[in-house]
Amino acid sequence: MLPLERTTSRRRFLGYVLGGTTLVAAADLVVASPASAAGVPTPPQVAEVYDLNDFITDAARPTANLVTVEVREDGTAHFALPRSENGQGIVTSTAMLIAEELDLPLDRVEVTLAPARPELLFNQLTGGSTTTTSTYTPVRVAAAVARMALLEAAAIVLGDTVELLKSKDGVITAPDGSSVTYAEVAARAAGGGTRAVEVELKDRSEFRMIGTARNRTDAREAVTGRKQYVTDLDVKGALPTMVCRAPTLNGTPVRLRNRRQVLRMDGVTHVAKVATGIAVRARTFGQCIDAIRAMDVEWADGPVAGQSDGDIVEELKALDPDLPPLPTNPLAEVVEEEFLFYFRSNSPMDTNAAIADVREDSAEIWNACKVPITAQETIAAELGLTPDKVVFHVVQGGGSFGRRLFFDAALEAARISKAMGKPVKLMWHRADDARAGRTHPMSTSRVRAVVAGGQVLAFQQGHTSVETDYRHGLGEILSATAADLPAGLGNMGFAQSIFAMTQELPYDFGAVAQTLLETDERFNTGSMRNIYSPDVRTANELVVDKIARRLDLDPLEMRLRFCRSDRVRGVLERAAEVGDWGRSMPAGTAQGIAIHKEYKGASACVAEIDCRPATVGRDVPRAVTGPRVTRVTFVIDAGLVVNPRGLEAQMQGGINDGIAQALTSSLHLRDGHFLEASWDNYFYTRQWNTPPEVRVVVMPSDSGQPGGAGEAGVAATMAAVACAYARATGRVPTYFPINHRDPLAFKPKPVVPPVPQSPTNGLKLTY
Repeated sequence: MLPLERTTSRRRFLGYVLGGTTLVAAADLVVASPASAAGVPTPPQVAEVYDLNDFITDAARPTANLVTVEVREDGTAHFALPRSENGQGIVTSTAMLIAEELDLPLDRVEVTLAPARPELLFNQLTGGSTTTTSTYTPVRVAAAVARMALLEAAAIVLGDTVELLKSKDGVITAPDGSSVTYAEVAARAAGGGTRAVEVELKDRSEFRMIGTARNRTDAREAVTGRKQYVTDLDVKGALPTMVCRAPTLNGTPVRLRNRRQVLRMDGVTHVAKVATGIAVRARTFGQCIDAIRAMDVEWADGPVAGQSDGDIVEELKALDPDLPPLPTNPLAEVVEEEFLFYFRSNSPMDTNAAIADVREDSAEIWNACKVPITAQETIAAELGLTPDKVVFHVVQGGGSFGRRLFFDAALEAARISKAMGKPVKLMWHRADDARAGRTHPMSTSRVRAVVAGGQVLAFQQGHTSVETDYRHGLGEILSATAADLPAGLGNMGFAQSIFAMTQELPYDFGAVAQTLLETDERFNTGSMRNIYSPDVRTANELVVDKIARRLDLDPLEMRLRFCRSDRVRGVLERAAEVGDWGRSMPAGTAQGIAIHKEYKGASACVAEIDCRPATVGRDVPRAVTGPRVTRVTFVIDAGLVVNPRGLEAQMQGGINDGIAQALTSSLHLRDGHFLEASWDNYFYTRQWNTPPEVRVVVMPSDSGQPGGAGEAGVAATMAAVACAYARATGRVPTYFPINHRDPLAFKPKPVVPPVPQSPTNGLKLTY
């Protein structure tokens, strides 16, 4: 690393041209220490000073100089992105950054996903809405270094000075009109060995690519079915493989009673017992399903056998800590509520899958993974190999929402391949995803506020939750850097640190205290999209509306009066304007409004809901209906936006997430297992529940840095929908989703066998 004084301005950086057969350019960035809490206005909240975005970005900074952009001899650029693309559009936005600084057309930039690179340390984790924030400068610097090397090579060829040359669309032109293409000088630029190059990044006023709306570079492949996900890959010898799982959550196999019979079934090649169940390998996935359904397995019960939702609720409530005592004030009024959030599935539409080819002294893995370094190390230890003997390929995924932070499919595939001595293409059944996959943990949230004299003097929130699992790499970063974290975070546990770095109450409510208590490690949980924020903000905003009623204030007026952030105020006012806040609506319908501040950004949502009987009871074949959100206006300030079209798409996805979590989407725990077993009985927002009118407004920003966007759409939407429901019905909902305790809208599938029979005629299931 170069000393601080060598970085001469906010836009001037040093980088390196790495000698070789092609032009490879790297950034060299100064390592910054975490921000200090000194001078922060009181009362400080950790997330206002140093948030999860800062933390992950700082953890990535020491190895930023290992980020390289390659210009090939044909004049195209290539970048192996050390992050995981799961539909969020970072391949496109990263290509836009490179195209901007290299002066190349977007279709001349190829971005692929890097395999596990242990030398990157903490610079290969995808999470916390930090990809663009943490790679924005390193990628641009590397591209700018490559462009400077090309200009220097062109200056020799054209007989002119670098300062007088102009680059555009991969062509370098001299003042006399003579020109060369990048392809013509790429090899010359790559020569001369490793050397330092000083560059100045483009000023925002010079951007021609960044900030313009672009379609995704992989859109055509996706819509035409040519996009390659894990189960599409053709790896030699890797046959379809599935696992027969226990009838209770995290149960374990004792023995397969009819092993010989299963091995004689059509297409079956191998059967093996592993820690998570009985694995079967066959010529087709259909044959795997047939084999699983024929298995007679003796099981050991899992740790929650015999328990149901109500048992976990009672355990959580028994552990709710007492909120801090309030000062005695006879003129003050206490406003309080307690909320319950049931388990929700963390499964994306792209089912959990991995390919593994384990040999005696090596292994090769293919998986859509957000933490490939941790996965590589864990799998190596499991196989008795050193990490350098395990090649871990990162494959694009068809969704994540935090699920891909866990590599359980990759680990399971490696175990199966080792046990069978053959390559395997493992696919989890949809029933596996819902019943044995990762969930958003059940939680309770107690909120109490003290109101007097038209002011909120104190606001307290105690959030109690089933444990959120951070054994995916983020916890490792916390362990490594805890001593340097500000505001005492180093003395907290993993969950408490993440909670403190993500939760911020954007109101002037006097003494604010938000605390987290986590317990119960028996469930498979994960960092579901936006982690704690949807539940925490929903509880907050419902209480804010309740306070507004006590103070005889309109919900918008309440928020504007107490808002403590200009950015939040800006999105709030814009959402109210575009969403026609306060317009006259029929009885049984209402508007709800909510705000959220996280990841260097701010968002506001106005949602309109229809709770009238004709809507709630409408008949849609094989559907769960209930109240319908009819209109959503969502306003986002995400700082500098690389691709507005991508940001809008992200918000649309987050809006559907928020609606689902508020109204319909949950898992029912009964007798030690979840009842849901596929998307046909897990009620995520469907077409008949999606608002007919959705508008996303991206706020202009003078920020020079992008904020996080991958998760920003969920919390404000869920809270706004909950507030709209309360106003439409006159009842504040106290558990979510609101339909969780309704009679089941589906017939549960059996747990023995653990997967349903594949349909023999799918046309009968269409309507």
